[in-house]
Amino acid sequence: MTTGRLTPLGYRIAFANLQGMGIELARKLLDVVGDEEHFFATSEKDLRALTHGRSKIYRDDHRQEVLQRAVAEEAFVREHGIATTYFTDQNYPHRLLEAPDAPAMIYTLGHCDLESKHIISIVGTRHATQYGTRFCDTLIGELAQRLPNLVVVSGLAYGIDIAAHRAALKHGVKTVAVLPRGLNHIYPASHRNDAIAIAKHGGMLLTDYTSQDSVQKSNFLARNRIVAALSDCTVVVESAGSGGALVTASLAMSYNRDVMAVPGRCGDEFSTGCNKLIATNQAALITCADDLLMAMRWESASPQPLQLELFPELTNEEQAVVDVIRNHGEIHLNTLAEALQQPVYKLMSVLVELDGKHVIATLPGCRYTVC
Repeated sequence: MTTGRLTPLGYRIAFANLQGMGIELARKLLDVVGDEEHFFATSEKDLRALTHGRSKIYRDDHRQEVLQRAVAEEAFVREHGIATTYFTDQNYPHRLLEAPDAPAMIYTLGHCDLESKHIISIVGTRHATQYGTRFCDTLIGELAQRLPNLVVVSGLAYGIDIAAHRAALKHGVKTVAVLPRGLNHIYPASHRNDAIAIAKHGGMLLTDYTSQDSVQKSNFLARNRIVAALSDCTVVVESAGSGGALVTASLAMSYNRDVMAVPGRCGDEFSTGCNKLIATNQAALITCADDLLMAMRWESASPQPLQLELFPELTNEEQAVVDVIRNHGEIHLNTLAEALQQPVYKLMSVLVELDGKHVIATLPGCRYTVC
């Protein structure tokens, strides 16, 4: 078949964009045909004979179409400064290589170390509650003080995803947004400014889709395999009984990654999935940064001392919490909840406010003391 004048990058773009192509299939094909250009130069008949395959990717018309699109895509990435990373490149993320269904090519904007020592994914429902949003902010804020090289990965979607990205930006943590379509279009459009901030402040936008790929419903679930594979640990903050967050958790387990879930109140729709993950021992329970650090056996720096307000104003609810903590000297989260006869999820929001006012300090093991 006619291949035209493509650069080595163009052939890689085309090869990676063949229907159903992933690193496992790519390795098998290249072992047989030698290189990407030879794959496109070989006739359909000879390819089928060499590989004993019947896939659409061997058809002359399909390969010709992919080549034409690759010419346009190469021009697009060069014009917009988009980085391309092929699975045989030395800088292809090693964690991603461990997933057999990882993409053969990824496209990125921004500069973030995908080989960082500590990478976590945070996922959850698109219908995040205040409880879930605050938990994201608290967890990332605490980890930011303890893990200077932390990277947070999520999918830029509504709800928990965007809460995690915004918390990372707020606390100076690098964050990676994995997109369900090409970098020519940010989805959802309302998060475009967040995407710009991520790319400008040491983070990264990442996708395995080209600018010419159409948006399919399956893209959103396929995106989750990258979110799961890029990280050492996936944290599910809020999830209903089914949905993308649980798919991500399942994928993470299949890649031998750790999974943690935030417990919620029985009967709450968007705690059902998390509670089930915990109850069936598919995820470890997480209520604070110390839970994650201990589960991952990550050494951390001591939190930086903060300047205290002299006389912070407290609500009656906050004062009640402070009084109980002061009476105990230091107290575990569960004991505090029992003493106040309040559920942990509700108490967490008060503790976040008190910590923000520098009235209390968080100790290892989910314990609290008055500053």
